[in-house]
Amino acid sequence: MKKTYYLMNPGRLSRTDNTLKFVPTDEEGLEGQARYLPVEAVEELYVFGALDANSSLYNFLGKNEISVHFYDYYENYTGSFMPRDQLLSGKLLINQVKFQLNKTKRLEIAKSFIEGASYNIVKNLKYYDNRGKDLQTQITIIQEYSNSIATSKTVEALMGIEGNIRSKYYEAFNLIINDLDMGGRSKQPPLNEVNALISFGNMMCYSQCLRAIQQTQLNPTISYLHSPGERRYSLALDLAEIFKPILVDRLIFSLLNRREIKPDDFDLKINKVLLKEKGKKTFVTGFENKLSETIQHRKLGKSVSYRYLIRLECYKLIKHLMEIEEYKPFKMWW
Repeated sequence: MKKTYYLMNPGRLSRTDNTLKFVPTDEEGLEGQARYLPVEAVEELYVFGALDANSSLYNFLGKNEISVHFYDYYENYTGSFMPRDQLLSGKLLINQVKFQLNKTKRLEIAKSFIEGASYNIVKNLKYYDNRGKDLQTQITIIQEYSNSIATSKTVEALMGIEGNIRSKYYEAFNLIINDLDMGGRSKQPPLNEVNALISFGNMMCYSQCLRAIQQTQLNPTISYLHSPGERRYSLALDLAEIFKPILVDRLIFSLLNRREIKPDDFDLKINKVLLKEKGKKTFVTGFENKLSETIQHRKLGKSVSYRYLIRLECYKLIKHLMEIEEYKPFKMWW
């Protein structure tokens, strides 16, 4: 079974026959113990910090269909190395573009993404409200915002609704989390511990959505809620809206309230807060465990992992674009 590997320290990555050799380096440039990864066991790599590798290695990774996602020292997502497209469909690409250029068709898909996101957000709030956190005010206001999704006339109006929902949702974080105060949402850079976790987790979710898109015939640069732009995979941003409440926010609440991540797992710098290596390891371990967790799928009648749920969302979108079946966003039923 293939796995995702996380390379936390800057270092050197090379190929030894059918094995990847990663040698980390410390702040003084001293090399640590080498780590050997059999290529047949690697699905994708997450790299945090600088990586020394040559073009022949990337040729090798491409031939073995191994993606590499890069994050800089400040935990910002900087880009991905993606293998050459193996799953191509001219007809789907044409339809994907047609739906994007048609204002009505684009708006309907964008509405679905926001509808799914807001539903899952409310599910999170109800979960903690039932455990004594008193979140009825936030739930009521978000449901009122959600009621206006169906009547929105433009994608810009939808983005405004999404912003209002998120703002009220983030207010509830201070009530859900026991020890740390989120304050307002801050990013690039995050200004406190909770914001640092949100930014880090959202980037992880975005990368997983990109990976799922790559495993289908969808083009990741053609999106419906977020505007397509230069040098970004905006369809992954669309899908991430649905899964961030499920994969990221629930994990943050759990890790902080169980004190698995503590204040000393953060590096408090001037005008920014970053996760230390220990905190990153704890988060990515929890994130990977969540992706591997399974639920009983109602429609399929079998257990599927959260990781596979993202790919199923891609398949549902493909059916919509091919006018086989109307797209309905994934909504938590538990």
